Amino acid sequence: MRVVMDAALQARGVTGLTPAHANIIPFVPPQGIQIGELARLAKVRKQSMAASVELLTAAGYVTRQPDPDDARASLVFLTDKGRALRPASLLAGRKVEADWAAVVGRDDVEHLRHTLMRLPEPGAHG
Repeated sequence: MRVVMDAALQARGVTGLTPAHANIIPFVPPQGIQIGELARLAKVRKQSMAASVELLTAAGYVTRQPDPDDARASLVFLTDKGRALRPASLLAGRKVEADWAAVVGRDDVEHLRHTLMRLPEPGAHG
């Protein structure tokens, strides 16, 4: 997956981001999202997501603004640069899934997706 993501990013002229960082882009909705929710969707720890958001902010792909509904939190929004990266991120993810489905079948890929979604977050006790 990393090779496909790297190739898709390079084709868009994106350098300095790992596929893991670029994978965050599709999870950011137009209305913004809190880091905790972004971490849940991406299945990573909140601390890891906060570090990734800082990198993406420094690179100009996202911005943070105060959450009007929660004074303790901020919302993450895509910048124009981040929105331009979204198609490459989505296409790369779809290509990986299509490649995997060609080998093991669509049902097995869907089963894998559902299985991974049931796993606890890293560091969670259960």
